Amino acid sequence: MSKNVAVIGCGYWGKNLLRNFLELGALHTACDVSTQTLEMMAEKFEGIQTTQRVEDILENSEIDAVAIAAPAVQHYVLAKQALERGKDVFVEKPLSMIHTEGEELVRLAEENGRILMVGHILHYHPAVRMMKNIIANGILGQIQYIYSNRLSFGKIRREENILWSFAPHDISMILGLLGEDPIEVSARGSNYLHPEIADVTMSQMKFASGVNAHIFVSWLHPFKEQKLIVVGEKQMAVFDDVAPWETKLMLYPHEIFWANGVPEARKAEGKPVSLEKDEPLKAECRHFIECVESRATPTTDGAEGLRGLKVLNALQESLDHNGATVSVCHPEAQPKDPGQSMSFFVHPTALVDSAAVVGEGSKIWHFSHIMKNAKLGKKVNIGQNVVVSPGCTIGDNVKVQNNISVYTGVHVEEDAFLGPSMVFTNVYNPRSFIERKSEYRDTFIKRGASIGANATVVCGHMIGEYAFIGAGSVVTKDVPPYALVYGNPGRVNGWVCRCGDKLPVKADHNGPAVCTTCNSKYRIADGKVEFLEKGNYVSTSNS
Repeated sequence: MSKNVAVIGCGYWGKNLLRNFLELGALHTACDVSTQTLEMMAEKFEGIQTTQRVEDILENSEIDAVAIAAPAVQHYVLAKQALERGKDVFVEKPLSMIHTEGEELVRLAEENGRILMVGHILHYHPAVRMMKNIIANGILGQIQYIYSNRLSFGKIRREENILWSFAPHDISMILGLLGEDPIEVSARGSNYLHPEIADVTMSQMKFASGVNAHIFVSWLHPFKEQKLIVVGEKQMAVFDDVAPWETKLMLYPHEIFWANGVPEARKAEGKPVSLEKDEPLKAECRHFIECVESRATPTTDGAEGLRGLKVLNALQESLDHNGATVSVCHPEAQPKDPGQSMSFFVHPTALVDSAAVVGEGSKIWHFSHIMKNAKLGKKVNIGQNVVVSPGCTIGDNVKVQNNISVYTGVHVEEDAFLGPSMVFTNVYNPRSFIERKSEYRDTFIKRGASIGANATVVCGHMIGEYAFIGAGSVVTKDVPPYALVYGNPGRVNGWVCRCGDKLPVKADHNGPAVCTTCNSKYRIADGKVEFLEKGNYVSTSNS
């Protein structure tokens, strides 16, 4: 292992990173703003290089990676600077204090081809790894609830509250064990030492699988306690990180018997689970170095860090509102891969059926319903009170405004715009007393087309690329590409540019045409428009 890691922040926890990277033969430089701290580290770890300037780390081409153990409020800025300078980054929890900043760090790492790893140390603890195997193999049976304590007297912080200081470990561990994100959370706390900083919090997470999890954290407790209890229908598991190694993980095969309708608890002797001896922090540091050298994705990568950060932000919101329940993830929108966070937004009042497909970055707003077998692309925006029926397809970057029913048989290509309250149909001659599902007619909205508010599109027709349907119009036949259509019935009344403005020519024009707004160039012949050259409009899509 090469000497290529610099540690930024060498205080309470950073000194432990220093020791482990040094023992692994990978430490290059220690960085801290405190001269006294650096002198102590230099005395303790003989021969290490030190600096007070982060810039010295970033400018040094010999340093391939940085480990950040500065206060949490500095994580985003330091990690961003390192990623932008081409360094691989290990950042202690939390990844950032704000979810959007965490997303930016993940994006920067991907764009720059850098490793981004978050210091969720318990994922590397032999007891937690063993418990995950026990749960996966069904030894506990169906999980019913999880309870976690992380309590001590001090270390008391002022740059973050107890929720952000202690709870990230437990949140990350619980999400990893269950392989799902919570659908809603709540948190209450008490401020004893400072009116605006919680010293004690009790958090609750509710999962779509029916599991409930509780997390109690405090730095005003008379003794140290770090326990995770997982209660299953068959057995209970207890991880006690303060206990001796031989009893850190215990299984309790307690049973509940019912006699004449009365439950009777029968306790059983706890059984210790044998664990491989491996210091969790050393295993974590070793894993980071191996990922730097092999370019493999870390177990606790940026995406995993974002999952925990999303929950932390929701818990903080609840804490700020006196324990109000905060929605996190729609039950039908759970990630299929436990290591992957949900990549689209669903408002708590909206519904996404389990067999629906929703692309990354899409947003589904109030009271909307995406039905089974419907397919939405990336960055689709579904407004309020929208229904997307089974079998419909909606391409990337489509905007579906409020109060629209996208019926079965409708297919919308990328970059299209569907205006408020516009109407689709899928049966040409409907009767409520005659079943005509076998007579559905397909309707196709091609790339970049726009349909104005309150317009109606009679089924069985195609609206061509970049066509523009005026507000209130009724489409009763196919619409050619780039056509401007309005009226009832709708007629071609001219041609439009890709930017959406009308071209300065008549509907029967033959010859060249130039948009006076963006200077895009076209050729029109016999009612057909040929796109020649893009003008100076700004596009938000890849088309």
